[in-house]
Amino acid sequence: MAVKTTKKKIKRTVHSGIVAITAGYNNTLVTITEENGNVLAWSSSGSSGFRGSRKSTPYAAQVAAENAVEKVRPYGLERVLVKVKGIGPGREQAIRGLHVSGLDITGIIDETPVAHNGCRRKRVRRV
Repeated sequence: MAVKTTKKKIKRTVHSGIVAITAGYNNTLVTITEENGNVLAWSSSGSSGFRGSRKSTPYAAQVAAENAVEKVRPYGLERVLVKVKGIGPGREQAIRGLHVSGLDITGIIDETPVAHNGCRRKRVRRV
């Protein structure tokens, strides 16, 4: 009979990371990653228990940010760079939720994509 050997789980510590906040009209997503982009934890307004129109409120975005920070507690995260994308109602409140949870915010970058009249539109169909 073969003896099963199990690897000991390595507890990693991450001191600084990146928080990506995607604020849409219907939901707010908060993703916490390492410096190189490996995802540590994520949360959203929907996964925080909000449904329907309550999902798109600033309070739901704050709760989602606090839930994501709680998932990252075992890693010992201290400093984060915040990248915000989208124009939903939960933008500022999600950042406030990170600050309330005890993270040190080193910077805030707005990465909202802005359309600059890209492709030509399809011609109008004439019958």
